Amino acid sequence: MAANGQAFILGDKAQSLANYPHARKAGGFIFVSGISSRRLDNTWEGVSVEELPDGTFKLDIRAQTRAVITNIRAILNAAGAGLEHVVDLTVFLSDMEHYAEYNKVYNEFFDAETGPTRTTVAVKQLPNPRLLIEIKAVALAP
Repeated sequence: MAANGQAFILGDKAQSLANYPHARKAGGFIFVSGISSRRLDNTWEGVSVEELPDGTFKLDIRAQTRAVITNIRAILNAAGAGLEHVVDLTVFLSDMEHYAEYNKVYNEFFDAETGPTRTTVAVKQLPNPRLLIEIKAVALAP
C-alpha cells in the first residue's frame, strides 16, 4: 500500500486518461475520482451513436446521471463499500438547464435522511463535449 492509502483501479471500468486511480482508501475514507458516463470501450452512456448535422450529439442527462452513479457504486463495491457509505458528493454539470432532470435520477438513489451532503456546480466544460455530468464522491470505509 502507498503512503497515501490503497488505490483501486477497476479493469472493467473506463480507464483514467492520466495517472490516477478510480478511488483511493485512506484514513477511514474512500475518495472516488471524478466519474463520468464513459464506458470501458471509450463510448459514453447517454450519447447518441450518430453525430447530428451540426457536429454535436444527442445527449441524455438522465442516462448519463444514472450511469455515473452506477459507476460510482461499482467502484465503491470494489473498495468494500456501497452508496449507503457516501458522505459527500461534488457534482459538475455542463449546464444548469439539466439540474431538474439530474435531480430526478439522483433521487432514485439517495434520500435526504440517509443520503450524502451534496454540492452541484455548473462548469464551463467537462473533459469531453459528450459529457453533461461528472461526480466526485467521498465515502466512509466500512
